[in-house]
Amino acid sequence: MDSVFWSRVLTETTLAFHIIWATIGVGVPVFISLAEFWGIRNKDPHYILLARRWTRGFVITVAVGVVTGTCIGIMLSLLWPKFMQLAGNIISLPLFMETFAFFFEAIFLGIYLYTWDRFKNPITHWLTSIPIIIGSTMSAVFITMVNAFMNTPAGFTIAADGKLTDIDPIAAMLNPATPSKVAHVVSSAYLTSGFLLAAIAAYHLLRGKTHAYYKKALRLTMIAGLIFALLTFIAGDISGKFLAKHQPAKLAAAEWHFETQSAAPLYFGGVLDKETKEVKYAIQIPYALSILAGNSPKTEVIGLNDIPQENQPPLYIHYLFDIMVAIGIYLAFIAALFLFLWWRKKGQEWNKWLMRGIFLGGPLSFIAIECGWIFAEVGRLPWIVTGIMRVDKAATTSDSVAMMTIMFSILYLILTVVALTVLNRLFTNQPAEAELENMASPGNGRGEGA
Repeated sequence: MDSVFWSRVLTETTLAFHIIWATIGVGVPVFISLAEFWGIRNKDPHYILLARRWTRGFVITVAVGVVTGTCIGIMLSLLWPKFMQLAGNIISLPLFMETFAFFFEAIFLGIYLYTWDRFKNPITHWLTSIPIIIGSTMSAVFITMVNAFMNTPAGFTIAADGKLTDIDPIAAMLNPATPSKVAHVVSSAYLTSGFLLAAIAAYHLLRGKTHAYYKKALRLTMIAGLIFALLTFIAGDISGKFLAKHQPAKLAAAEWHFETQSAAPLYFGGVLDKETKEVKYAIQIPYALSILAGNSPKTEVIGLNDIPQENQPPLYIHYLFDIMVAIGIYLAFIAALFLFLWWRKKGQEWNKWLMRGIFLGGPLSFIAIECGWIFAEVGRLPWIVTGIMRVDKAATTSDSVAMMTIMFSILYLILTVVALTVLNRLFTNQPAEAELENMASPGNGRGEGA
């Protein structure tokens, strides 16, 4: 229970909390923009109201995300000083650019909020949503580049005396892990946000609110949800091939793959006998791991037996990987089922069991995000910067980290309660049906703000 342990606990707690709000911050602007554009195109007040109401909730989540994001920045310096001493010389550019991207987003978010109904042509207001999407997405891209660097460090040379030379910040940003990580983070954020908004609509429909507003919200989010689910699968496939080439230990641990071989099977679930290294009670998919690693059953996949024991990540990441993949399949299936019923069997898409399934997709999508990030970070162990610096060499030696962990955990709990309370009062006291009537009333069409 030393400072390394508590530094890991505090960092993991902060990241686990922040990733919820950060994911919403990246994905929801896309749906706000889609709803407003579709509403303007079809002169449909339901979609316009969707954009307005989603924007209100989005502002609250941004505020919480800023607080937790600031905490992460402070913790990197205080809890991991040796890492920052190393990485600060190489990968500080995207950290700066992430801050710039946030300010860019915040400026246009303010413009977007306070210019509803201020323009003669409503498309002008919609155009101000585009920079918000760019800013929020690029914020995720830049911070993911830093994480990618930790997995495949690049853009520098270590001299014989241990000093860093030939530093190239651009090469560090565009390291081998960047394409797959950025694709996976962005697509999964869009997917998760879509299912969050879909779950809210499904919840109201389950409560007997059959207003067209909720049905249109669900149709929009399910169409986008299926598209982003498929994009996330593509990003996951790219990530699998990246792991096979650059981080074989992580892939081998995720699949309990011990012997280097071609025609390697993929195990889903199961129980591992650590003594015999036998996987029991699992679903075995022949050749699947080799196909994942290189698009061919003949692809050779490195096993854990060829990796030094001290460099192997914890084997429990197998379950994290399985949960993430299983939820991804579920989300794609439930979205496809809804759209199929909408297309072929009009009216059947509002079946209560299907609504329950969509509602369940909301929390499940966040569980997948959490499992994915834990898998990504724990799967890199024992390295904080792969092949360069180990976690136990990067942490602070302070004795007060345990107390700070308790204090920050209380802060996150308070922030959660406050945010959920504000969101509840924001929407409960002003239902969508009443707002639609108000929008339709004479004299209420302009200047109301978001």
